[in-house]
Amino acid sequence: MADGPRQEWWSAAELADAGLPDMPGSKRKVNDMAARQNWRGRPGKSRRRKAVGGGTEYHWTLLPMRARLALTARAEAPEEQTVGRDEAWADYERATAAAQKKAGERLAVLAEVEEIEVAGMTRSLAVTTVATRSGIAAKSIWNWFGRVEGVAQADRLAYLVDRRSLRPKSAPKVANAAFCDIVKSDFLRLSGPSLTSCYDRAVRIAEKEGLAVPPIHQVRAWIKATISEPVLIYHRKGVEALRRYYPHQTRDKSAMVPLECVQGDYHRFDVFVRWPGEKDPVRVQMVVFSDVYSGKILAWRLDVTANSHTVQLALGDLIERYGVPWNALLDNGREFAAKAITGGTPTRFRFKIDDEDIPGLLPLLGVKVIWATPYSGQSKPIERAFRDLCDRVAKHPAFEGAYTGNSPLAKPENYGTRAIPLEEFRAVVAEEIEAHNARPGRRSEVAFGRSFNDVFNEGYARAAISRATEEQRRLWLLRVEGLRGDSKNGELKLHGSRYWAEWMYRIAGQKVAARFDQDDLHAGLHVYDLAGSYLGHAPCMEAAPFLSVEAARTHARKRNQFIRATKELAKAEREFDHAEIAARLRAAGKPVEDELPEAEVVRLVPAHPKAPKPQQSRRQTTDQLESAERLDAQITRISERRAPGPDDDPRGRFERATQLEAMQAEGHPMTAEQSLWLADYQQSAEYRGFARMRRAFGQEE
Repeated sequence: MADGPRQEWWSAAELADAGLPDMPGSKRKVNDMAARQNWRGRPGKSRRRKAVGGGTEYHWTLLPMRARLALTARAEAPEEQTVGRDEAWADYERATAAAQKKAGERLAVLAEVEEIEVAGMTRSLAVTTVATRSGIAAKSIWNWFGRVEGVAQADRLAYLVDRRSLRPKSAPKVANAAFCDIVKSDFLRLSGPSLTSCYDRAVRIAEKEGLAVPPIHQVRAWIKATISEPVLIYHRKGVEALRRYYPHQTRDKSAMVPLECVQGDYHRFDVFVRWPGEKDPVRVQMVVFSDVYSGKILAWRLDVTANSHTVQLALGDLIERYGVPWNALLDNGREFAAKAITGGTPTRFRFKIDDEDIPGLLPLLGVKVIWATPYSGQSKPIERAFRDLCDRVAKHPAFEGAYTGNSPLAKPENYGTRAIPLEEFRAVVAEEIEAHNARPGRRSEVAFGRSFNDVFNEGYARAAISRATEEQRRLWLLRVEGLRGDSKNGELKLHGSRYWAEWMYRIAGQKVAARFDQDDLHAGLHVYDLAGSYLGHAPCMEAAPFLSVEAARTHARKRNQFIRATKELAKAEREFDHAEIAARLRAAGKPVEDELPEAEVVRLVPAHPKAPKPQQSRRQTTDQLESAERLDAQITRISERRAPGPDDDPRGRFERATQLEAMQAEGHPMTAEQSLWLADYQQSAEYRGFARMRRAFGQEE
């Protein structure tokens, strides 16, 4: 006992935790004992604690006899060195900073002993010398040498750490663990009851079952010590709260470029709007696409509901103006997961995935689709822009009286007193989005106080931009099938508008498909057959005011242009006129009759017994032949005696046509018969031949 224990100075907390005989088990009671026995008044037996937190330490000789014997026994018990190298360093990492510092001091003491020993002094004398110089007990130095015996010099520090600093704090002791379990089970519920109410209910159970009831402060300390914060959040707030408790991921955008990734989502405005065709005011929805790198809003469209058609058109606006993006971060809503947008993408969260799906707009353009985590606003940076628009658009002074509040419990006093016309609402939204993009002072990791426009324009100038072809531009227009062309001219009708082009006679009476912009029906239709082949563009035929003379003139001018173009095309199609075809037929002579081969077998058909017998005489046959010869001779004489008329004279026909053309040019009226004859003759090869001769040699005298 003369050498004493390994540790000579003890704080009140350490003595309480040591579990020594005849010693209290709490820090407060140890301090009470020290005050009663006047430990601080004993010279050299107390000192100021040097560790963090301060306090007083007492020498071990102040303890009761049995406590001192227990400490001495612990010191004399050999410490088993069973800790491996990796475990020792792991323990060193878990130790407190004070324990790690103390281990370094012990290592320095051992190094000093070994230096003196190398100089020629024995280890025993060296230990005594260092102990006297440093004020450390020689027994402690010998214990430290025992800990590092057989340990490499580089690993000594890990073995010299005080292992008591690694001991986890034990849970506070309570009088009855069964009672605490009842309180804990009642407390860990999603309804979130207070601990006081749970304690009171447990008291009623304990009185019935005869359990000991500890004070509530002990139960509260026990629950705090035994239940971790994540477990408490899971039981009382749910999985979503536990997900939010986990630190969010910081994603770096500094290495990106504009259009490397765009993000899309829907937002419903808290404003009543009068939408055309809707009986009651509605809260319109806006689909927005923004650039992830810069934060700039690139395209947006309004509609009554969230639908894939509006998404398709907004994507078209983005691609038409800025180019084809590389990636698209999309919300998991049905409007984005529709096959028209993302068909063929293998990771859609919605709808059945089929290998035979027709690729949607984004896969057809080579855009990689990235789905945002459902119900996770942190994965969609565009939510920050929506918060800005909620304040600057929904609460705009032009919409006063139309603001609905962001929840049924937050309705303003003037709720429902106004509804904004759609065009006025659209104009304010466009103005605020432009201001949103141009506002300086942005604090993202790529903005550095600049505006979204400045960041986007700087990166856009050096980025590789892919442009859509004319065929790809039609992919994002809405598609409608089953339109039937008018049986007369192929005209199409859609949403009260008429569409027609000169080529559409080919689809007269046929069913076709068309693509169009629902927000710009006057832009016309792109017409396809049902197999998907492109046929052509059909302009919109806008209705004109009933009394508009200018509109009537414009329509007549277009019709005359169509008629002239058709005439020119018709002339080019006819190589020969009807007179020339007839002349060539006459020159070809009578058609050659087919010569039948002589039948080798002749079957005699017997006369029917009741058939009448022919009574024709030879005289009758001779008279018929003579009559036919006389008729033929008469026809020949008449034809030779008749002079040829102007219609049989090619030059006469051309002169007649020239006279009629002069009348038409001077504005003289012509009969319908003259107009038809002239239009028919002008298409003949005879007319074209005489016209070429006249242009070449001039008018004959």
